Amino acid sequence: MESVKRLSSDWRYPTTLLCVYGFFSTVKPLEPFLIPFLTGPDKNLTTEQVNNQIFPVWTYSYLSVLVPVFLLTDWLRYKPVVVFQCVMLFITTALLRWTESVLAMQAMQFCYGVVTASDVAYFSFIYSVVDLKRYRKATSYSRSVQLLGYTVGSVLGQLLVSFDLMSYNNILVFTLVLTAVALVASCLLPMPQRSMFFHRKHSGQRAAEEGAKRQRGGSEDEERHSETSNTSLGDKGDTKEQRVEEDEDSEEIKGAASCSQVALQLWRDFRQCYSSRQLLYWSVWWAMATCGYNQTVNYVQVLWEHVQPSQNFSIYNGGVEAASNLLSAATAYGIGFTEVRWEQWGELALGGFSGLGAAALFLMTFAGNIWVCYATYTIFKCLYMLLITIAMYQIAADLSMERYALVFGANNFGALLLQTIITSVVVDSGALGLPIVPQFIIYASYFSVISVVFLIRGIFSVCKAQRIKKEQSSLNGRQSEICEEHKF
Repeated sequence: MESVKRLSSDWRYPTTLLCVYGFFSTVKPLEPFLIPFLTGPDKNLTTEQVNNQIFPVWTYSYLSVLVPVFLLTDWLRYKPVVVFQCVMLFITTALLRWTESVLAMQAMQFCYGVVTASDVAYFSFIYSVVDLKRYRKATSYSRSVQLLGYTVGSVLGQLLVSFDLMSYNNILVFTLVLTAVALVASCLLPMPQRSMFFHRKHSGQRAAEEGAKRQRGGSEDEERHSETSNTSLGDKGDTKEQRVEEDEDSEEIKGAASCSQVALQLWRDFRQCYSSRQLLYWSVWWAMATCGYNQTVNYVQVLWEHVQPSQNFSIYNGGVEAASNLLSAATAYGIGFTEVRWEQWGELALGGFSGLGAAALFLMTFAGNIWVCYATYTIFKCLYMLLITIAMYQIAADLSMERYALVFGANNFGALLLQTIITSVVVDSGALGLPIVPQFIIYASYFSVISVVFLIRGIFSVCKAQRIKKEQSSLNGRQSEICEEHKF
């Protein structure tokens, strides 16, 4: 029994379960063939209906439920929302399998919007149960395992379609079985003991718990402290934990907070989190880039159908998605083992890699060759996954208080707000309803703007850091000269 408790308290246990959930919930063999499925004999929908009437519903539903889902995430302490996400994914797949009309497909897209909005619980859960020094590895593991799930799903889909082993409808039934496995894993996740606003422990309870911990393992704490004090990340973790405790002690609430208290606390914490200028810059990039990425991924299959309408190249979609997801998973996983001063070079990296992403989108749009489209899409996706993994870790490490769901939710809300504006103006049949090529020209230009903004900011930051370093070096030199003069 003691060994079971020790296992459940170790950071590897919740990380492993969350990775199992993330893997099986993202194995979707039909996703690379969604456009052929919807426009084929199974659903008999037109490309215009899919592009301008069905897909925009996902954006609107995602935006409308993001804030309520975020509040539920905190109130229910992460795990129930992760379970709910899996249930909604099950419903989404069932609607896709057993319904056919445009209205039913719009309902399916609404449910999928709820699924994607619940991702805030998936990525916030891990930070509520692991130590600060484990953030980078936990982030890279949870992100890369999702991408690995997409890769396996794409490979499975490619094999099943290429060798005609399963029909599209049977593939969806197989997906339901995989989702059921993910549901079991989500139910086994440990329940976090507290959250940001609704479930805070009062100071007496926390003090008693801390005293008990000290009595049980004082020598272990001292040893752990001596180990972490040898690294800068460990120093930051100790300081950050003290700040978190001081902040929570000063703003304690007994039991569940009232709605007015939660709203006030939410606003105060929001202001405090975004008072960090560096965190603000990373969050702005997150919101802008995620908006453009979602639009690109949502409509890229329509572009591929436009590039080669007379040839059945859609049978290769699974292989392309598999390659892009596998390479993206490798880059995301590799971030967990890189030692780069992202606080100095991060903004320059955001601008430079965003520029490469814009170039890939322009080439994809104007090349007119399906293989060039496939290659540039893979490059674009790898670049985004590389940068979003860095951004997630950097934001989590830079937070002065444990408000991961708040910041991640706010960033996603900003992305969805931008995406809703673009969708309602550019894509929706009630507005411009542009064809697919002008849409992608807009997306590529959008990433070009992001690149220019962050390149300018990055160059400024690097020059400022070099100037401060030079001034510090000059000051140290003068101090050394003064010391030498005093010796004589």
